[in-house]
Amino acid sequence: MARMASPLFRKLPARYAGLVMPLVLSVLMTFVVSAIATLRSLGPGPDFLAMWPTAWALSWLVAFPTLLLVLPVVRRIVGLMVEAPGH
Repeated sequence: MARMASPLFRKLPARYAGLVMPLVLSVLMTFVVSAIATLRSLGPGPDFLAMWPTAWALSWLVAFPTLLLVLPVVRRIVGLMVEAPGH
């Protein structure tokens, strides 16, 4: 049996999933949404490239703590709307 290559970095313990998931989600979502909003506001060009990183950083500073606060509520709402696995 072939041995699999080791990952480039060690995985975090499972207990960090509740923090890593909103972190990654907030980074990706604010990246896309701030790009669209900044592009729509300024149009393509040097102003867009200059302003987008600032717009992204500000939106991420709001989004990450917001996700940490609302995810438990969202999980409860989804639990009310979706059957649990195996039912």
